Amino acid sequence: MNTRTVRAALFAALVAASAATALAQKVNTDSDPSAPFSSYRTYAWTVGTPSPNPLGDQRIHDAVDRQLAAKGLTKRSDNPDLVVATHVLTHEEKQLIANGFGYGWYGGGFGTTVTEQTYVQGTLVVDLYDAKTKKMVWRGTGTDTASDKADKNTKKVNKALAKMFERYPARPAAANN
Repeated sequence: MNTRTVRAALFAALVAASAATALAQKVNTDSDPSAPFSSYRTYAWTVGTPSPNPLGDQRIHDAVDRQLAAKGLTKRSDNPDLVVATHVLTHEEKQLIANGFGYGWYGGGFGTTVTEQTYVQGTLVVDLYDAKTKKMVWRGTGTDTASDKADKNTKKVNKALAKMFERYPARPAAANN
């Protein structure tokens, strides 16, 4: 291979890798190590930043309810241990897409076409607050590209929430009874 071919292949690989990275789901969590997670047994919802789609917002709340129930927490509107808020944020992103590579008409030119693509990136934030102290004790965030299809977005939300709550501090076995 000559130098131009190697450069073209490297350029295409770098663009493809950065596009895949830009579109990959990212999930992070953080928690207060001094929070008494073993004592939390109930939760209630509070207002957050709703999804632009009310049906999507309801699906998010239902999925969070399932995750919290799997952790042994019960939804209760009066005197909860935790208060839950979700925040849904979206914004448009742009990326460059390189289509093909090779030699131009005269045997020496580089023939890659680069186009700009716009997509919607969505971020879901789940905040848990200690109801007594009003302090945030846990936060999970998930970021991924949004689809124009509700079922795809639901799958992405469920996947992000499962990853988030894998990192939720476990209650001791005796506390689960």
